[in-house]
Amino acid sequence: MKRIINVGQTSNKIDVALLLARVAIAIMMLTHGLPKMVHLFSGDPIQFPAVMGMSPEVSLGLTVFAEVICSILLLVGFTTRLAAIPLMITMLVAVLVIHSADAFAQKEMALHYLVAYIVLFIAGSGKYSIDYLLQRKLSIRASLI
Repeated sequence: MKRIINVGQTSNKIDVALLLARVAIAIMMLTHGLPKMVHLFSGDPIQFPAVMGMSPEVSLGLTVFAEVICSILLLVGFTTRLAAIPLMITMLVAVLVIHSADAFAQKEMALHYLVAYIVLFIAGSGKYSIDYLLQRKLSIRASLI
């Protein structure tokens, strides 16, 4: 019972929580991005909003980059903070441009993703990531020099 009530956090618990968050959020976003990628490469006419003066093709291409490529980077924990930036921008565009006239309920999912990406941007990928392995390898190499 004391474990459940205890508010102290060990580094390992935080790293496991970051792993779970990264993997879950990335997989959920891939369910949105992969159908867009199929549409982008299908050869069919592009039906996608033209955002901020960009053509529908460019807008869809940037969205696919964020929702597929950056989600895969989050999934494996490689360049997590950098990968979170295009995803945050995509969610901001979804909230402020695409769903600007919609009710809050229509914006809510994008806001949930936005908050999750902000948390990952601030916290980083944690110990169970490629980022951590590379940082560790580089610090070992630097100590040898």
